[in-house]
Amino acid sequence: MLTELISILLIGALLAWISESLQLQLPKWIAIATLLSAFYPLRQLLMELDTGSMQVWLVNESIEWIPRFNIRFHLALDGLSLLLVLLTLLMGLIAVLAAWKEISYKPGFFYFNLLCSLAGVIGVFCALDLFLFFVFWEVMLVPMYLLIAVWGYENRRYAAMKFFLFTQAGGLIMLLSICALVLLHYQNSGEITFNYFALMQHQLSEQAAFWVMLGFFIAFVIKLPIVPFHNWLPDAHTEAPTAVSVILAAVLLKTGGYGLLRFVLPLFPDASVEIAPVVMAIAAISIIYGALMAFSQQDLKRLVAYSSVSHMGFVLLGCYAFTAQAWQGAVLQMLAHGVSTAALFALVGAIQYRYHTRDLAQLGGLWQCLPKLSGMLLFFVVASLGMPGLGNFVAEFLVLVGSFSTYPKLTMMAATGLILAAIYSLKIAHQTLFGTLKLQPSIDLDRREVLMMFSMVVLLIWLGLHPQPIIDLAQQSLNQLSIGAKL
Repeated sequence: MLTELISILLIGALLAWISESLQLQLPKWIAIATLLSAFYPLRQLLMELDTGSMQVWLVNESIEWIPRFNIRFHLALDGLSLLLVLLTLLMGLIAVLAAWKEISYKPGFFYFNLLCSLAGVIGVFCALDLFLFFVFWEVMLVPMYLLIAVWGYENRRYAAMKFFLFTQAGGLIMLLSICALVLLHYQNSGEITFNYFALMQHQLSEQAAFWVMLGFFIAFVIKLPIVPFHNWLPDAHTEAPTAVSVILAAVLLKTGGYGLLRFVLPLFPDASVEIAPVVMAIAAISIIYGALMAFSQQDLKRLVAYSSVSHMGFVLLGCYAFTAQAWQGAVLQMLAHGVSTAALFALVGAIQYRYHTRDLAQLGGLWQCLPKLSGMLLFFVVASLGMPGLGNFVAEFLVLVGSFSTYPKLTMMAATGLILAAIYSLKIAHQTLFGTLKLQPSIDLDRREVLMMFSMVVLLIWLGLHPQPIIDLAQQSLNQLSIGAKL
């Protein structure tokens, strides 16, 4: 099932690239068809899904790959992975729709890289052989570099190189940690293995566990990203085309949070508990710093990018609170942030496509001429600041409630980020939508854009009003964290 899913994306990517020579409009239709077809292998699983009696691993596929080093092509799917795979496919569809009119230069190669990057992300969410996980980690990196460097804006090459260097450095550090973990396991057991379950059973010394864990931790917080490893994100978002910003915010950042929940906490539970106070402090600082930097921006896209730094701080806070509620909140935050921030980037892209500017000083009064766009922007701005009844509120509430019982002072510090979020969110609405109309009237959202926005509105309302099915789906995975951390 999972091999078929990844294969569909890779084959679709090749077809999109080849089809460019036949007709320039064909690649985007092939990309849409590919992403819709990718749901097909999951159809039976989704129809038979029962969260009440669900096993931990819904799918588990393993075949021999590199026998000399006991490396297997091992893919598996549990509730947490399934949620993120579905988010990847849905946001992939949104990204293709966002690029519909914007991408005219080499569209075949653009959709080739976009689908390859999505295939890499799904591989990251499903791989349970650590060598295979690293391969997919690199697979999603190179296409994203090309998407920014080739189709970005004025400073695209600088932003793409910065993105590449930060994430490649994190990947290399993680590779060293993987090799160290495998070597330590070999010294104690006489067996070379990259298998997730075998390595999770292996007991490391306290000092070795700390240093190996640190390599994984740095790689994942760079991708999350968290202060002080966040520097690549604002530039990458600012220079990336709209569709790439959607994928970057909705999916790519979530690989960092997933890595913490899947690998760092279960493989190194004692070392993770030991550094939890420091990490919680870093998370609180990241929340406040990201919010302050967002408020100080005049470029609308850069403002939304810094807000991501703040919001992803809640994911880190939830991961290291070591309570069930905080872990549930971290998972919901990854999903809700993925939807709301992707929508904001799509709307900023729609404004730039119409007016060729993102400068807040040049915008204003858009409600008078673009009521559909303005209404959608106001909804997602309100969602981002944590309005009750929407997904972001439930996620942040669970993180703060779960964290308060273990680290009350740091949680209160982090909670000030909610006040700052309201300030910069209202700044977006006030300076963009209201006041004097400074630009010429333009065409409002078309049917394609309304469909994109409305689908994300429905998702956020569902996450806000009925999050329990999502929590239940991820609960078996989170229970394994509780066992590993001896909670």
